[in-house]
Amino acid sequence: MDIVFRNAKIKKLCTDSNVAARKLGHVNAKRLRQRLDDLHAAETLHVMRTLPGRCHELEADRAGQLSLDLKHPQRLIFEPLQNPAPSKTHGGLDWTKVTAVKILEITDTHG
Repeated sequence: MDIVFRNAKIKKLCTDSNVAARKLGHVNAKRLRQRLDDLHAAETLHVMRTLPGRCHELEADRAGQLSLDLKHPQRLIFEPLQNPAPSKTHGGLDWTKVTAVKILEITDTHG
C-alpha cells in the first residue's frame, strides 16, 4: 500500500526513529514502525483486519478516518487517499479497494 503524510512534521515523526522515540517513547516508536511496515506491505487495507493493531473505522467527527492501536492510549490516525474513498454498494468503506492511505496524526482519540 502507498503511504503519504499530511505534512512534513508527521512524516518526520513516522520516518525518523530517533524523533519517534523522543516524542512517543520507545514502545510507541517501535509499534508505530511496525504498523507503518504492515500498512506498506499490505496490498489493500483489508489485510490490516487480520494483523495486530485493531484497525478500525472511526465515527462521529472522525468519520472517514481509521485508527491503529499503538500503546494505549495512543493511536495512529489515517484516511484512504482516494477521494472519494471507495465504498460498498450499500454504504461503508470498501476496505478491499483502499490501496493508499494518508497518515494524519498520532493522538489519543478518547481524550
